[in-house]
Amino acid sequence: MFKPSFLTQRVFSISQLIVLTAVFITAFANMSFFSNVLEVYPLSLKNGIFLISLGIVSILAQIFLYSIFSYRLIIKPALIFFLLVSSLAGYFMDQYGIVINEDMINNILKTDPGEIRDLTNLKLVLYVVFLGILPSLVVFRLKLNFDSDVKEIFNRLKLVFASIAILLVVTLPLSAQYASFLREHQSLRFYFNPSFAVYSTVSFIAPALKKPTLPFRNIGEDAKIPKADINRELVIMVVGETARADHFSLNGYARETNPLLAREKIINFADFWSCGTSTAASLPCMFSSQTRKQYDRRTANSTDNLLDILNRAGVSVLWRDNNSSSKGVADRIANENFKTSDKNPVCDVECRDVGMLTNLQNYIDKRGKGDILIVLHQMGNHGPAYYKRYPQAFRKFTPTCDTNELSNCNSEQLINSFDNAILYTDYFLTEVIKLLKQNDDRFETVMFYASDHGESLGENGIYLHGLPYFIAPDAQKHVPALMWFGKNSDAERMKNINTKKLNPLSHDNIFSTIMGLFEINSGVYDSKLDILDVAAEE
Repeated sequence: MFKPSFLTQRVFSISQLIVLTAVFITAFANMSFFSNVLEVYPLSLKNGIFLISLGIVSILAQIFLYSIFSYRLIIKPALIFFLLVSSLAGYFMDQYGIVINEDMINNILKTDPGEIRDLTNLKLVLYVVFLGILPSLVVFRLKLNFDSDVKEIFNRLKLVFASIAILLVVTLPLSAQYASFLREHQSLRFYFNPSFAVYSTVSFIAPALKKPTLPFRNIGEDAKIPKADINRELVIMVVGETARADHFSLNGYARETNPLLAREKIINFADFWSCGTSTAASLPCMFSSQTRKQYDRRTANSTDNLLDILNRAGVSVLWRDNNSSSKGVADRIANENFKTSDKNPVCDVECRDVGMLTNLQNYIDKRGKGDILIVLHQMGNHGPAYYKRYPQAFRKFTPTCDTNELSNCNSEQLINSFDNAILYTDYFLTEVIKLLKQNDDRFETVMFYASDHGESLGENGIYLHGLPYFIAPDAQKHVPALMWFGKNSDAERMKNINTKKLNPLSHDNIFSTIMGLFEINSGVYDSKLDILDVAAEE
């Protein structure tokens, strides 16, 4: 058992243990916080005193947090928990520039084993061992002196009041700078570890604790396919993963990442924006009747989404997934997991998106009548292991980053791997179009592709995605989106969509546009958000 004698031979009070833990976590697990602070307040004589003061305030903030858990039976488990959480959060913030907000907590809870494997590497293990496990063993082995309950309360009050006194001494002379810090640079608090992660976790679970479940609400019950509509619709909605608009050559990217799509009659939306910066946030929002500004996670989870409404209206709806899951979107409709070789015949280092097309023609043929919507959820460009996201035949741009430890790769390698995955998506989408062309004589065929969110590739030290929307860079929000229409497409629709394709559009448009494709009128349909609606342009 790990037992450093210089610590375990002496007896500590709870207050001393709290202070030691606060100093350790502030000093070693808050590199991202202080590096972001230094970008705003560069080292100089003028800023030096403020930075020293901020370091002391950071320790005091940790002391306040840990004092909440200072009862003798829970103090050690609580501090061990904070050490382990701060080691994990510190790694992801230091390496990828992400923050642990509510959306990230939601992502963590919905992460599958494959995603965990992609994120695990030696550096992560070292962070957890040296910043989490070893100090936790020290805390576990330390001998603590417990006074009576009354005295322990008094001791804790002394610690808190002493901290408040120190706080006043180090902040009041710098009140103008602190006012500016708190008012102008609020986003810096997102990097304070583990306080913001704890705050986000509490914010995430608090509504569920107050009211565990909301009653499920049916909407769009008036939705019906018009009897006058004699043409059958076959729509394939492809939900992309982690693709950036500025890495699609259809949007002017210098590299030819869409050579196959460029040969098709594509309607490309160059100014298209995501609802969130992570799959867990964007995916339910994409299929919700709520717009991004209205969107509430709990309300959406307890309300019919687009797929529920179409299914009830008589459309045959199928969800096929080659990603972690539908994040609840397809829970009430037919859905199939193509992330394993049991279903997906196209697997090597992982199962490929194109495998989702297997036996899809069979499914279409068995639907003897009525309209069909098929949703294909891609693995796409899911990071950080971009090199796994494409077969070797698509390794066009070299050298590549063949590891999930992005700090071991230079910018060129990282971008090459990311672009190769975009190249594979280009191939996959054209295979979807080929399938639709085979059904052109029987259906009005449409493909609608939109990525769930974008990705940071090291710009300003930020990697991956998931930053709070209002501070996230455009790379995480500006996503590729496009449509393809078969030969039986309505001429008026095509004319209208061509007038709108350069307009600012977003995931907000998906709900009503898909309903419009099936010519369904309902109280939840909004013609102003339907990209295909003629009246909306007038």
